[in-house]
Amino acid sequence: MKKLLTAILFVPVLAFAAGAELHLDRAPDRANDTAALQNGAKIFVNYCLNCHSASYMRYNRLKDIGLSDPQIRENLLFTADKVGEPMKIAMQRAEAKAWFGVAPPDLTIIARARASESGSGADWLYTYLRGFYRDESRPTGWNNAVFANVGMPHVLWELQGDQLMGEDHKLTLAKPGKLKPQEFDALVGDLVGYLKYMGEPVAEFRKQLGVIVLIFLAVIFVFAYALKREYWKDIH
Repeated sequence: MKKLLTAILFVPVLAFAAGAELHLDRAPDRANDTAALQNGAKIFVNYCLNCHSASYMRYNRLKDIGLSDPQIRENLLFTADKVGEPMKIAMQRAEAKAWFGVAPPDLTIIARARASESGSGADWLYTYLRGFYRDESRPTGWNNAVFANVGMPHVLWELQGDQLMGEDHKLTLAKPGKLKPQEFDALVGDLVGYLKYMGEPVAEFRKQLGVIVLIFLAVIFVFAYALKREYWKDIH
């Protein structure tokens, strides 16, 4: 009986391990592109912030990507009164769970949370957001090639159009959207770039500071080695 229970518990794990490895497309790097990050922030506020909060990110951090207080207040401040407030939503978690079956997750660190051996969190999000396809068996009418049986509807469908999943498990664009495929990919790249930035706004500063520290240590090493030779010259 004990062996049987052990086997039942490990069947899902073995089945998952035997499945095909998830292929993730490489997300474009937007880290040093302030225009793209600003566009990503606009897309996030208009399409994601209706259901998903980013409660650990404050609107005033958008000044780090080149936006001023008036620009933030006039163009992006729809769910708060002050620029210093976090990006929260009015919908309560209990209401969201009743409507969607599960409360939409907070997206502040989603790019970091989705990192895995298959690729970075940005790669996962970039592939996921471009992987929706029509599936009438799902409550929302949508499914996803990366996240099977996803509960989230395709909020960008008007821009991308309708994709269908073929028998070869490949996606084809059956009905074009408002944007051309290359334009839609660029838009998703901007959105993912912003989501990645939001998870660690000081990432680029941290990298630059790391380079400065390494250069400083290299210079100090030269002087320290010269001093060591001066102290030990009589012994050697």
